[in-house]
Amino acid sequence: MTCWAAHQSPVDARTHTHTNLTIPRMSSRTSSTYVSGRMPWYTMDGAPQRPYIVGMAGGSASGKTTVAQRILKSLGPQVVLLSMDSFYKSLTDEQIAAAHRNEHDFDSPDSFDYELLFDVLNKLKEGKRVEVPVYDFNTHSRLKDKTTPIYGANVVIFEGIFALYDAQVRSLMDLKIFVDTDSDIRLARRLLRDIAERGRDAAGVLKQYHKFVKPAYDNFIGPTIRHADVIIPRGKENLVAIDLITKHIIRQLDERGQSFRHLLAKQNYPATLPANVLVMEPRGQLKALHTIIRDATTCRDDFIYYSERLSCLVVERALAEFPYEPLDVQTPTGDTYKGLRPADQLCGVSIIRSGATMEASLRRVSKDAQIGKLLIQSSPVTGEPELHYCKLPQDIAQRAILLMDATIATGACAMMAIRVLLDHNVPEDRIVLATLIAAPPGLHAVARAFPKVRVVVSEVDAQVNERYWILPGVGNFGDRYFGSDD
Repeated sequence: MTCWAAHQSPVDARTHTHTNLTIPRMSSRTSSTYVSGRMPWYTMDGAPQRPYIVGMAGGSASGKTTVAQRILKSLGPQVVLLSMDSFYKSLTDEQIAAAHRNEHDFDSPDSFDYELLFDVLNKLKEGKRVEVPVYDFNTHSRLKDKTTPIYGANVVIFEGIFALYDAQVRSLMDLKIFVDTDSDIRLARRLLRDIAERGRDAAGVLKQYHKFVKPAYDNFIGPTIRHADVIIPRGKENLVAIDLITKHIIRQLDERGQSFRHLLAKQNYPATLPANVLVMEPRGQLKALHTIIRDATTCRDDFIYYSERLSCLVVERALAEFPYEPLDVQTPTGDTYKGLRPADQLCGVSIIRSGATMEASLRRVSKDAQIGKLLIQSSPVTGEPELHYCKLPQDIAQRAILLMDATIATGACAMMAIRVLLDHNVPEDRIVLATLIAAPPGLHAVARAFPKVRVVVSEVDAQVNERYWILPGVGNFGDRYFGSDD
């Protein structure tokens, strides 16, 4: 099950959900071939932003999906491609038998579940997580135990033969497109597709085309062209039209765009830290550990050893923020000890790269805690946070979450990680963010956007410079830990 639908691949659905995205080399240096990730899909206050919804209609085999995929390729992971095929109604046994005889009308408006379709698009418009059904054309039914989760898209491209048919569904669209392709070309493509991909014979495809497909286009699909804002003649062959539409969508996104790190670093914040930020007491051991890891002359082996010691102290303090419940146990002397145990199962989620350095410390403190991972990196082009990879336990919403990142400068990456957890239905008050070193802009940004998230930090530094580095700081924590700072 994927975290969003733009990129799909089969995975073991029993334990985790994850996105299928190329993971760039874990280094602060810019690679010669940069792979963009998912840009922020929320506002400065942490709330989901309404996506730009594009509806794309046209006859069967007109090239709608190809056009949509070409736009998606240009825009990247911020785009969700949603097919109307997912919203076919499951057939009865009698209808399935008719379908195998090529006598069932799949091109009728009555074949689609418009109520479910509107509900899904409306929730996406509101920035909510949805579960999209998966339709199996071999069995002519929706798969009972499989859905595709989608949340937080910047752009949704919804394509299907009846994408512009229903007035209520059209009302949710920001841009309406009709792909207009010659009927002979559409028939030739349909023959190739249905024979190669759906296991049908040519005679059956032609029978179905003349009995159902062509009349449906003439009576229902073709007339929806009047609702279109843009008509693409020749379909996928019209590269000029596709390029213009792509540029229009990019312009819409730019108008909504936000310079998160710049705005977060330059914000005016109070002198006192937010109430939900807990700074550990600066005792001698804590100060000594900070002295070692901040020293530029500390060798890598010592840096790893002492930063992991510091991580253990931070993790232990952070775990004290979770609820505990009474538990009486019998001691070896036969007496009863009135103790405590965690009220919820724990899951640690590390923000890769530097958050991964805290995983070993969590294992030492809580050996049974599950680990989830979020790869969030700053774009070398825009400087903004981008989500490249997400792997979380399926029952993440029922667990207490310890979110881990070694440093928090502007708070941009931490905000994205928290938004991911919220979009996986994790309650905000069940998240504790643990970090070794933080700067005031980042702490205030997280607290303002997510006031119920508690933050535990071992030491707060003075400021963030124009390169978004914490001062006096520790340098690039990930480079020093993983040895990539040479």
